[in-house]
Amino acid sequence: MGEWLQNALQVELNDVEQANLREMTRQYEQAALLPESLVEAKSLAGSRCEHAWRSQRPANDWQGFAENLRNVVKLSREEAQIRAAAKGGSRYDALLDIFEPDMTSARLDVLFADLKSWLPSLLEKVVEKQAQTPLIEPQGPFPIADQRELGLEAMRVLGFDFDGGRLDISAHPFCGGVPQDVRITTRYNENDLLSALFGVIHETGHARYEQNLPRNWLDQPIALARSTAIHESQSLFFEMQLGRSDAFLQRLLPTVHQYFGEQPAFSRENFIAWNQRVKPGFIRVDADEVSYPAHVILRYEIERALIDGDIEVEDIPALWDEKMQHWLGLSTLGNYRDGCMQDIHWTDGGFGYFPSYTLGAMYAAQLMASARRALPQLESDIANGNFSALFDWLRQNIWQHGSRFTTSQLIQHATGEDLNSDYFRQHLTSRYL
Repeated sequence: MGEWLQNALQVELNDVEQANLREMTRQYEQAALLPESLVEAKSLAGSRCEHAWRSQRPANDWQGFAENLRNVVKLSREEAQIRAAAKGGSRYDALLDIFEPDMTSARLDVLFADLKSWLPSLLEKVVEKQAQTPLIEPQGPFPIADQRELGLEAMRVLGFDFDGGRLDISAHPFCGGVPQDVRITTRYNENDLLSALFGVIHETGHARYEQNLPRNWLDQPIALARSTAIHESQSLFFEMQLGRSDAFLQRLLPTVHQYFGEQPAFSRENFIAWNQRVKPGFIRVDADEVSYPAHVILRYEIERALIDGDIEVEDIPALWDEKMQHWLGLSTLGNYRDGCMQDIHWTDGGFGYFPSYTLGAMYAAQLMASARRALPQLESDIANGNFSALFDWLRQNIWQHGSRFTTSQLIQHATGEDLNSDYFRQHLTSRYL
């Protein structure tokens, strides 16, 4: 197979064929680099660690978890060493490349250094500002059947194709399937209206991307989504850029009234403020968009040091607590379940994934800024429930290209420039200050 791919380089190919060859070569190299014994050992270690984690986390059993995690880290380091030797760069860069092709820790350091220069002060100012306006908490319970109908209506408004997908329930929201049959899930809590609703909106962003990948290239490598961060950019575009905007929340409010009445918490002003509140907390998946990057940077710095051999598993809890106190003023000392044991990613060796979340948020902000320039009536369109122009823009600039372009080429094509974190700063400042 490798020889065939090398021979194909000598053939004159058009742009689409060259892109397919690039992606096929990448897939082959990713799959062929590791010895079978290492793949098997890592898979078994990951399964064992993840299975045990499901009971160890609720029990706050760090010692039991750490025992399994050590083996996962050991095997992940072996994998990273092999990949780094073939590709060059650090061990962590080799794992990062699995999720974000051509992204490096050096590039991440520059992007995250910029965030570090302004995010803490912005977070402090936003929390101080919001404290001056007390919110009215919505009074539940919110029947699950009605929450489901609200979620389905949001999916319809956001263009989900129900002939090629559906909504179900799971322990944690996710999106999966194939472009012709995209399944999304959410979880419900009768006392929490937001969690399920925005879980649905987030996963609908993933689903719209999958449903609009190029069908004429189906079963070819370039018909796949570009990268993890680009996928996250679409879910965060829907959830944060669109879903929590004043205009969209105003459009959604009559449907909320239809299912849950017109209680004081559902006034226009309170509903918008409630959905845009910033409250630093322990749990990443529950974090608002202002404090979320702190959770990601913390994990990035720890997992990078862990894979590169600068720290060991035993060092994680103290380092986690130190960084949580620095970023969010919260201590996780002794609270492993809400600290370093809260995520599933490390249990099966998913090191290098976390940066994709904040990269996705930055891409989403940059894409929305470009969409606004191209569509001067966008805000009024959103408030009136007219999303066709926006979705056409996403389809033309992101969705229809699959993996034809590299990530950098795709963003330059869509926005006219490479990733620029300043758009994310402008977005947060404009919305929250």
